[in-house]
Formats: sequence, C-alpha cells, structure tokens
Amino acid sequence: MVFISASKSFFFFLISTLFCLNQVQARTYLNVLKFGASTDEKTNNSEAFLAAWNQACHSTGRYGVLIPAGVFLLHPVVFMGPCKGSIVFKIRGILKAPTDNSSLLDHWISFQYVDQLIINGGGSLNGEGASAWPQNNCSEDPNCSSLPVSMRLDFVTNSIINYITSINSKNFHFNIFACENITIAHVRISAPEDSPNTDGIHLGSSTNIRILNSVIGTGDDCISIGPESKNINISNIYCGPGHGISIGSLGGSKNEGDVTGIIVRNCNLKGTSNGLRIKTWAHSYPLLVSNITFEKIKLRNVSNPIFIDQQYCPSGNCDQKSSSSVKIQDVKFKQILGTTNSQVAVNLQCSKSTPCQRIELIDINMGYIGGDKGPITSQCANVHGVASGKQHPRSCL
Repeated sequence: MVFISASKSFFFFLISTLFCLNQVQARTYLNVLKFGASTDEKTNNSEAFLAAWNQACHSTGRYGVLIPAGVFLLHPVVFMGPCKGSIVFKIRGILKAPTDNSSLLDHWISFQYVDQLIINGGGSLNGEGASAWPQNNCSEDPNCSSLPVSMRLDFVTNSIINYITSINSKNFHFNIFACENITIAHVRISAPEDSPNTDGIHLGSSTNIRILNSVIGTGDDCISIGPESKNINISNIYCGPGHGISIGSLGGSKNEGDVTGIIVRNCNLKGTSNGLRIKTWAHSYPLLVSNITFEKIKLRNVSNPIFIDQQYCPSGNCDQKSSSSVKIQDVKFKQILGTTNSQVAVNLQCSKSTPCQRIELIDINMGYIGGDKGPITSQCANVHGVASGKQHPRSCL
C-alpha cells in the first residue's frame, strides 16, 4: 500500500523536528534592518529582504534571515535557491502586503528551489485581502486573473514552516507545489468566512507532506489537496469557518497525476459548509484517487459531513449529463462523529462511468440539528463498499 503508516509518519516528524532543533543552533542571523529595511509601513522592503536573503543563501556556514519586531511593507518577492546550506527565515514582526492591486502576480512571498528551509519566528503575514477580494470574479469568469497567494513554496524540499500566522490572504494563504518532505505545524490561519478562494493550505504535485497541530478558519477549504499529491498526513487540525478538508477538485485538466496515500486524523471541524469531501469535475480527465483515510474526526454543526461529489460544479454551468472519469477507490471513513445541519449526513455521489470501489464506513455517529425536515439519512449512487460498527444515519452501502 502507498500510504504512510503511523510509525513511518512519526519517524518523518521526528526527523523533521530533530533537523529543526539542530539547525537553529549556532547560526548567524542577518537582520534585514542592516540591509536598509524600514518599519515606516511606507517603504517597499523587497530589495532589503532580498539582499539579506542572497547573502545568507550564498554564504558558507549556518545562516538565517531575521525580520525583527515591527511592521514591514513588502511587495511581491521571490527568494530563490539553491543555497549553500540550510537556511532559516525567522519572522518576528508583521509582513504587510501592498494594497495597490494594479499589477497583481500569482504570489506575494515565494520560495523556490530551496533545500532545508525553516520558516518560523512567531510573526505574521498580513495579506491585506480586503483590498483585492472585490476583484475576484473567478466563479463567473474562467479566464479571470489569479490573485496572489500569500506564501508559495515551489520545488522546496526537506523543509519546515512552524509558528507563523497568516491573516486575510488575497488568495490561498499557503500553496505547496512540487515539494517533498515538508512539515507545516503550529500555524494559525484566518480570513473572513465570506472571503473568496482563501484556502488555508493548498498543495499539489507534492510528496511526503505533513500538516499538524494548526488552527485554520477561512472563506474556502481549510486544507485542499490537489492533483499528484502523495503520502499526505494531516493531524490535529482545528478547521472552521471554511469549506472543510477537501481532496480536489480533480480531473479538470489533462495529465493530472494520481492522488494516493492521504491520511486525515484527529481533526475537529466546526461550522464548516462541508466536512470531509472528495470532489471531481463531472466532465473530467481520467486519474486515480486511492488509499484515503479519514479517521477520528469530530464535527460540530457541519454541513455535508461526509461527501463524495463527482458532479462538482460550483458555477452551476456544467453539463450534468457528463460523467466523471476520475476513479475513486479504497477510501475509509472511520470514527466520524458529531452534529450536522444537513439532513443527508453521508452523501456518496460517484460516477456512473467509473463507480467508486471499496468504500468503507466504520463507526459513523452523526446527530441532526437541522430542524423538523425529517430523520437524518444517507444517500449513495454508483458506489460499492461496506459499512460496519455503529451507523447513524443508517448506511446506504
């Protein structure tokens, strides 16, 4: 099987933690103030930050960049590797995005081609999202311009993000692309419930990613898992508000890679518009989703607690006669309990052309707080699987 076992997952986390502890000792930090950075909230500090980064990155030895207390206006910037050694980007202050949105890029803060990067310090990223959210018309225009992600990691390996806060991103808070062996832990992510496309953490084309011990409340998915994601471990996440924890949407583009080995465990969701969801476009290109486990999840006043949606179409303009070509198999929902405001608590709507295979419901216990519409129910279409243990609502498998 492809997914990471509990012992192997713990091993990865232990190695990452030891790596972090080792790397923060006996390190020379370059303070951005000495490179001309200012806390006047008017000066664009991108050049000063880059100067500190480039010196730290290209120096032999153990170096880091220090952003001290204070508020630093920072325009879009790319911190490029590879570096000569491990490097720490320590944020103690507040990084503030510009509100001039006349020439938006797809990123605000980007790290590319870096190995052994540590981003920490207890500081904050303020994406100033309210200045850009009115420009987000992507639900109506498929050719819309993308708003900047607060922090992007592209082609980054063996790295850690911890003890960082991100608020009010213009788009995703964190985007992890083409990365390997990344741990994200003890982060706090916040944006209003009605802020568009403010996913907390989005990842794709990445392997061996751990998202742990964090609090996420946004206007979109707390965590969204995109194509070609493999061996993903999500644990001890508090999610809400938001759209829940989602795999997908998948199948919207050609040559998307398979999604396999996803474990979501020991999480709490409150007041989210979806709970645990797998979503694929109705008219889609083929790929495989397999070896997925949702286990020991507590839900409180959550809509659509357990949801496989292979007719995903947020705009409502899709051909509902189309059938998804995404194959979903070996998915386990285990020990899922709590309350829902949806009468249909378990909703497994799979593809007519590629039905879901080997879906397991184990110890599901949901209470309905939606009023007098009738008893709590489950619905299944084009799905093969088994149910065991307590089943409330009664299983449709």
